[in-house]
Amino acid sequence: MTEETHPPALPPDGPVDPEREKSPRRGMCAAVLSLEAVAVGLSTPVMIGISDIRPALALPLGLGLAVLCVLVAGMLRRESAYVLGHALQVGAVALGFLAPLMFVVGGIFALLWGTAYGLGRKIENERAAAFAAYDEGRGSDGS
Repeated sequence: MTEETHPPALPPDGPVDPEREKSPRRGMCAAVLSLEAVAVGLSTPVMIGISDIRPALALPLGLGLAVLCVLVAGMLRRESAYVLGHALQVGAVALGFLAPLMFVVGGIFALLWGTAYGLGRKIENERAAAFAAYDEGRGSDGS
């Protein structure tokens, strides 16, 4: 006699689908912050060599901002981390006061951040609506 395997009983609310837990906004914003960390970190030697900023000022600002970008990228599971991400964009643009090219580079990353944040939120809302419609349709079929 062969034993049939049945899936375990599902909780009353249904199974937790890992696909529903994915956040496109988090992924896109983390990618922007990671790339921004590289760009801001590389601004440190530019500040020292070209802009004649003292290393005692350039190192903590450039590398500190780069480290913060990486840390915040890892914290994006929390909504409060997005506020920190917005603040980091201001900091990256503000580096332009020390190295004028950072006005451009920081501005580009601020635009990328804003686009990733806005599109990610839009995709999350559309996905939530699609999953809700799917659940509603599945529930009315009796399956």
